[in-house]
Amino acid sequence: MSTMPRARKYRIRPDDGFNRPGASVPETLPQGPVAAAQDEMDVPMPLKIAIPAKTDPESAPADQPTGRQLRMARRIALRHGIKASTDQEAVEALRKRGIDPFERANMLQLVPGKGVEDARNLPALHRDAPPPAQPMLPVSTDDQRAGEIIRIQRDIARRRRRRLALLVTRLLFFVGLPTLLAGIYYFRIATPMYATESQLIIQQASPAEGGISGLGGLFSGTGLAMDEDSTNVQAYLLSRAALQRLDEDLDFQGHFAGEQIDPLQRLEPDGTQEDAYRLYKRKVKIGFDPTEGIIKMEVVAANPKVSLAFTEALIGYAEEWVDQLTARLRRDQMEGAEASYTNADSRMRESQQRIVALQERLGVVSADAEVSNSYAQIGALETELRGERMRLDRLRQNDRPNPTRVAVVEANIARLQREIGALRGELASASTGNANLARATAELQVAQQDLVTRQLMLQQSAQQLETARIQANRQVRYLSTPVPPLAPDEPTYPRAFENTILAFLVFSGIYLMVSLTAAILREQVSG
Repeated sequence: MSTMPRARKYRIRPDDGFNRPGASVPETLPQGPVAAAQDEMDVPMPLKIAIPAKTDPESAPADQPTGRQLRMARRIALRHGIKASTDQEAVEALRKRGIDPFERANMLQLVPGKGVEDARNLPALHRDAPPPAQPMLPVSTDDQRAGEIIRIQRDIARRRRRRLALLVTRLLFFVGLPTLLAGIYYFRIATPMYATESQLIIQQASPAEGGISGLGGLFSGTGLAMDEDSTNVQAYLLSRAALQRLDEDLDFQGHFAGEQIDPLQRLEPDGTQEDAYRLYKRKVKIGFDPTEGIIKMEVVAANPKVSLAFTEALIGYAEEWVDQLTARLRRDQMEGAEASYTNADSRMRESQQRIVALQERLGVVSADAEVSNSYAQIGALETELRGERMRLDRLRQNDRPNPTRVAVVEANIARLQREIGALRGELASASTGNANLARATAELQVAQQDLVTRQLMLQQSAQQLETARIQANRQVRYLSTPVPPLAPDEPTYPRAFENTILAFLVFSGIYLMVSLTAAILREQVSG
């Protein structure tokens, strides 16, 4: 592989003066140091430019400078520190300083390479003009270029190998070594753990057939209530109270503080309750599926029998908690119904006692019967009175009535009127030693009506009590285990291969994030 040397390109277009009207076209290649410099720069020079001459050669004088010469003159002026706004001003300023801008020696100042060496054989420049300071361009051969290219390629390959070695070293240190340590722990050191799985579900008694009217309809269960109960049971089993009961019953902390547990999973004997609770949450995993309403529980221990014992104990705690969830509701429901029934019964008995007291005080068993009897007697006396009056009228119709008989009839009428008046007086006003029968009748009627009302209320209370008892029985929730716990015969944890792969992925991700962050920061700082 070889590359061509690259040199500066000052001006590679043909001279603009050749295209001007009346400009002369060189017939041969330029000679001398300019040609040599151009050959050194590999700048193509025009051999022969076939431009037809204008028909009017007198349009431009022979000594008039071309556009290329004027531009070269301006560049020479800038090189000597002369500032000019136009090319003509540059030519005049150079000539005032004794410099001919159109001489080849002066033009060689703008060409790097051999221009300075060839200019020594030409007339000297003006003494005020500074010597050119252009460096010599090294000329290299094809072998030198090829060797330089091979050296660069070897240097690039060496740098790539060094960077690759550094990358491999970093990967081995930050990813490979932690993964190896994790694999050694999972395969050789970690204590085998046995997990007992079970599923729990909270169920309720079937609701009553048809709708439930009255207060019983307020206590009907819903699916949302089941979800809340399941969530409450899950929270209780993962609470410190459940840990305390399990530790008191089966010595949970003592099991995981034994020497058979590896140091990373072992609970220190002098550990705090917070350490034990963190270990408890790692070893007891409980989840609730709201779509199916199932509580899934997994208990991990170093012995399968101990794991099964822990699981059964937690299920027992859950059953007690479920019983307590509705115990208060059922107790309040039954207490309210029983209190209502007791109150109605006592009021009904008070009404009965009031009626008895009135009967004893008034001396009557039934006011209605007494009134009916009095009205019957009054009716009989009034009938007899009417008959006696009719007899008196017949006796008085005689011309000569019998005075004795008339006196007897009048005496009978007077007696009957007194009897009727006495009976009516007993109904309207109090007599000697007896209360007013009308008042007694009214009081007895009110007391009897109150008794009837209390009896109706007692019947309703009895019905409500029975309904509440039925609903309380239906409100009972119980815990069932569709998947009972069974002791495993093989260790469930640790999953050595899966955990090792997971550790590799985790460490690789951490290394990748740190590397990207460092690269971005390095780019920001260097930029």
